Amino acid sequence: MLILGARDVRRALDDREQEVLAAVRDAYVRHARGDSAVPHSVFLRFPDDERNRIIGLPAYLGGEQPVAGMKWISSFPGNLALGLERASAALILNSMRTGHPEALIEASLVSARRTAASAALAAAALPGDRPDTGAGLIGCGVINFEVLRFLRVVLPDLDTVTLYDRDRARAEEFAGRCAREQPGLKTSVVDRPEDALAAHPLVALATTAGTPHLDTAPCRPGTLVLHVSLRDLTVESVLSAVNVVDDPDHVCRAATSLHLAEQRTGDREFITDTIGGLLSAGGPHRRDPRRTTVFSPFGLGILDLAVADLVRRRAEAEDLGTRLTDFLPGGAP
Repeated sequence: MLILGARDVRRALDDREQEVLAAVRDAYVRHARGDSAVPHSVFLRFPDDERNRIIGLPAYLGGEQPVAGMKWISSFPGNLALGLERASAALILNSMRTGHPEALIEASLVSARRTAASAALAAAALPGDRPDTGAGLIGCGVINFEVLRFLRVVLPDLDTVTLYDRDRARAEEFAGRCAREQPGLKTSVVDRPEDALAAHPLVALATTAGTPHLDTAPCRPGTLVLHVSLRDLTVESVLSAVNVVDDPDHVCRAATSLHLAEQRTGDREFITDTIGGLLSAGGPHRRDPRRTTVFSPFGLGILDLAVADLVRRRAEAEDLGTRLTDFLPGGAP
């Protein structure tokens, strides 16, 4: 068993955004072709506790070197007040020969970067009439910082961000981190989410909201909304948009905004395409200049596998992590 902690994972992934993007893109394309197995995620919730949850994402991803495993990720928003990260995660990779667990990987960074790569791939695949030079970020936490990192890889003209968070101090801290780690990036903090929605025709939503709280009416015509946190937008906003998802069966669950839209309409006719379908077809696919386009990725477990496998391969090449030879009964085969 190879055990990789947070420091190992960061060493394996830092400065490898292009490799992460390629891995996530390949996973989406394979999923569109049916070369994957993605059971529904399991949501563990607790009595009298509507905020906290732990989610299990089992998956299989095919290819020349197929992988299988599961991510177990918790979301405890109250951690933020304790000075802790909201999410924590662990991921197990299993042998495709024996089924034995082969690697245990700290997966919060894996999860954040696969999510960010997913959003960035959508932004690149769905360009506007003009190159995107700015983005509005609503929710100033780990996920949106990674989204910004990957957006700047795929959108080289992006040099301005407008930030909003319910906690203005978090937004100011986010801006300070941008100044340190994103040279040349111009930042501003606004006091209303509507101002962030209206500032640029590219918006990323990464909040801890459990119910819809935003309407896309302030958005400019032709705006692309990267609806990463899935529960921000009103049903009316979803139904008026061009909707691109990662997988309709997964995203229309667990009281997401799209699930609520499906419950209202009784169908999924409001979903236009999948990101895997767009990437498989080539592109780019220019977004409608008169309407809002919304990308809502549920976050498929195959993306975690793709990035975790990249981490494992880099760790083996660089001799990272700790190996336990007696993890399983009888030792490793």
